[in-house]
Amino acid sequence: MPIWFGGDYNPEQWPSDVWAEDVTLMQRAGVTMATVGVFSWAKLEPREGEFEFGWLDEVLDGLHAGGIRVDLATATASPPPWLTHAYPEVLPVTAEGVTLGGGSRQQYSPSSPVYRRFATRLVRQLAERYGEHPALEMWHIGNEYGCHVSHDYSDVAAAAFRLWLQEKYGDIGALNFAWGTGFWSQQYADFEEIYPPRAAPTYLNPTQLLDFDRFSSRQLLECYLDEKRILRELTPQIPVTTNFMGFFKGADYWEWAPHVDIVSNDNYPDPADPESSQTAAMVCDLMRSLGGGAPWILMEQATSAVNWRTSNAPKRPHHMRAGSYQAVARGADGILFFQWRQSVAGAEKFHSALLPHAGPQTRVFREVEELGAELAGLGEVLGSRLTAHVAIVFDWASWWSLEQEATPADIDYVKHVFSWYRELLRRNVAVDFVKPGASVDGYKAVLVPALFAASTSDLAVLSDYAEHGGNLLVTFQSGITDENLHITEGGYLGSLQKTLGITVEEFAPLASADPNAPVESVIEGEISGSVAVWREYLHADDAQILASFVDDLAGWPAITRRQTAEGTAWYVGTWPSAAVIESIVGALLETAGVDGVLDPVPGLEAVRRGELVFALNHGWSPVELSLSGTDILSPGGAGGAGGAEGTKHALEAQGVAIVVPAAEVAG
Repeated sequence: MPIWFGGDYNPEQWPSDVWAEDVTLMQRAGVTMATVGVFSWAKLEPREGEFEFGWLDEVLDGLHAGGIRVDLATATASPPPWLTHAYPEVLPVTAEGVTLGGGSRQQYSPSSPVYRRFATRLVRQLAERYGEHPALEMWHIGNEYGCHVSHDYSDVAAAAFRLWLQEKYGDIGALNFAWGTGFWSQQYADFEEIYPPRAAPTYLNPTQLLDFDRFSSRQLLECYLDEKRILRELTPQIPVTTNFMGFFKGADYWEWAPHVDIVSNDNYPDPADPESSQTAAMVCDLMRSLGGGAPWILMEQATSAVNWRTSNAPKRPHHMRAGSYQAVARGADGILFFQWRQSVAGAEKFHSALLPHAGPQTRVFREVEELGAELAGLGEVLGSRLTAHVAIVFDWASWWSLEQEATPADIDYVKHVFSWYRELLRRNVAVDFVKPGASVDGYKAVLVPALFAASTSDLAVLSDYAEHGGNLLVTFQSGITDENLHITEGGYLGSLQKTLGITVEEFAPLASADPNAPVESVIEGEISGSVAVWREYLHADDAQILASFVDDLAGWPAITRRQTAEGTAWYVGTWPSAAVIESIVGALLETAGVDGVLDPVPGLEAVRRGELVFALNHGWSPVELSLSGTDILSPGGAGGAGGAEGTKHALEAQGVAIVVPAAEVAG
């Protein structure tokens, strides 16, 4: 069985006489999987209660005859015009009270019982008709849930929010305590008095905002689960998925992941961003981690340019290939794209595709053919896993909370996480992401960036880890509040105070009268260099001081380390520069006994998946790859790594090598 290869196929955009040509060209390109019907509700049900499946029968039969498997979508991502016209109550509403209309997509309230009734009726029709179709490989529920409407503030949502709160808190007194409604005269006498956090005169209740984030993610998930229940009932043998969107703020994917049979993701790094390969790697590792290490699917990516940026840079030659192999290296068993044939009308007609406007005699299509042929020969990769010895704790609740208004500083949570991940990636050290409270036993090092909203049990897991042999690194703005956003008093950090050997007296973020002027400071000591964004008045009660602030905080600790009973506990009370992070991570990994797959080389990414080492040159100049073994992609030396055997390979710009090592490689 080959790696799945293909993409979204939207035959409803084209006359039926094109469909046979599509299958022929798909075969030529090596396509093995097509995602069909994502936005076809209006075609499948052109009028309320009238279903037309003849065209889809023809499409699926044609794909099956061509040997192409189908990821069949439930088509519920964009309601048809008749539905929103006849039932305008399904439309979502913004916090400012603006009703979002049709003419686009995702024009529905996730809380709307009317939308859910019509969506599940369509799903039942599809499952009954196609559940036994020989082409059906997988169900694709919805599409990019929450991409455009992650939060709905309508009256329908308000009613659903009240029910959700009643289920969570039980009685209004418990809610008043959790929300701290004694502040600003916000105490509620009844759940009916509560509304979504709509536009207000000034700052809204922080815990109300956090709960509405949780509720909104859950409402989207309930839409998915409504459809999944029908598919499980009628087609229990067919796996289901829905496409995640990397580090998407609107949905807590830790909560979603147990409900998909195969994690899948859409990833569109900007070719003009010099860090795009690094951010893409982090997304890949998140997807693998969401599935507990199981293989996942890259459901969507672009062959070249997208259409939604201010300026849409195309991917340069071989860039698409390198990005695809990066996903395979980091656990993907499927490489798919949006979309098969480039649209000639509609909002995404300038979005690139496997088959461009100019046809098959193009650079993009030639690269697609080459990639399809290569992936067809990599069946040995399927099902293999990565082993990571380092974990990063990632938390949606901390993300939502830390980026609210009326906090000590403007902190970009994902950017802060990335600043640490990037150094591990540079060292070719594999990383798993874990959710708060999950066991981290077995990892040699665990990083905890800005775990702002943490329960007592979340912190206890980390304390136990460090006390019993683990190497823990915690950064600023961790353990500041509990899960209800109540301050952790007495120096913050909860049980981590004793483990880290510190207390935090006061925050002192770097600030300027000009908000656009970056402010930096300096730390000195065993680790020295520049820092930015954050400082604090920190007491090293029972910890070694590795670096201290200078300037107006001269002498106050910035970085500490404590030797615990059996492990180590590090604290970083600032946002260090890349050079300082390099020093910290280097010391942490040395203590933990963790080495990278290969020594760092600028632009080179190395990952071990199973018994194979993937080496990818994301730069635009050749690099020397020092690794003894056989490159299964180019054993004759053509198109990638160079020679089949030996200790050094010349890896061309955007080149890829998949090496069977001649000797054991550090993991």
